[in-house]
Amino acid sequence: MTELLVSKQKETDWPQLWRVLVPAFRAGESYPLPRDVSEEEAKRYWIKTDGYNAVARDETGAIVGVYYLRPDQGGPGAHICNAGYVITEAARGRGLATALCLQSQEQARAMGFRGMKFNLVVSTNIAAVKAWKRAGMEIIGTVPGAFRHPAQGFVDAYIMFRAL
Repeated sequence: MTELLVSKQKETDWPQLWRVLVPAFRAGESYPLPRDVSEEEAKRYWIKTDGYNAVARDETGAIVGVYYLRPDQGGPGAHICNAGYVITEAARGRGLATALCLQSQEQARAMGFRGMKFNLVVSTNIAAVKAWKRAGMEIIGTVPGAFRHPAQGFVDAYIMFRAL
């Protein structure tokens, strides 16, 4: 994997970040959003005031991966975070997802979170499942038929967790 610079997302990053997100959202294979989600709706979904957003840049300065961190629940459950990741097609297969997950775990610890939970890891997203396991996440549950995949129909989704 080439050297990456991971930093907090800035407002000025949004146009390039949207170009990273839109192929994943349009594919409809991993995120629970309508495939025709508007840019405005996607921005509201991705960026929350109680969260943290990061971008990973390659040696040219291009954004090749992104993630968000935010509390999974409020109140007494706010010490467990949720996270989401998107890697550009061109950057896949080089360990970036695992690296970003590990980096986000460090960020989550620094923010005071005690655990990380993924609520909807689509079972057919085999590369992501492998990456998250390499980053120490464990499948703690399976929700049968929880995700309507555009090509494969109703597929299972995993709940994954790691104590921080």
